Amino acid sequence: MSEFTKQTILDLIPHRPPFLFVDEIRELSDEKIVAAYRFKEDEFFFQGHYPGRPLVPGVILCEAAMQAGAVYLASLYGKEVAEMAENTGKKLMPVVGRIDEVKFKKIVGPGDVIETEVVMREKMARAYFLNAKITSGGELVSRFRFACTYTES
Repeated sequence: MSEFTKQTILDLIPHRPPFLFVDEIRELSDEKIVAAYRFKEDEFFFQGHYPGRPLVPGVILCEAAMQAGAVYLASLYGKEVAEMAENTGKKLMPVVGRIDEVKFKKIVGPGDVIETEVVMREKMARAYFLNAKITSGGELVSRFRFACTYTES
């Protein structure tokens, strides 16, 4: 794996702050990606979810894992996607088409660091089927399956 900087992550996926939930890539191979994100005290969603007892919404946890998956796919298939885009003359971007079997096991709050592992289950044309597992402090936070594809933007 080459060295991943924040700029590398920004170059690979279209997500931007305040809706970027990947700080670093800890591991990347053909089989999986392991990414990390630290939830800052001033995240926009903590203002209303919930005042006095802020916690990370489940949808944001899923988003963090899916963004790690987008980095994974871009690193593995970026050239292939660029060729598809060139052949069609259209810009392609990753979008989620399905989320299944979502389970939440632990609350995540301000200052917590999550580690997300995403592995490929199957690839069919422009469709990618992945498994995600999120941990924090060595404890399981969430796991789920998701599918995404590249679509015209």
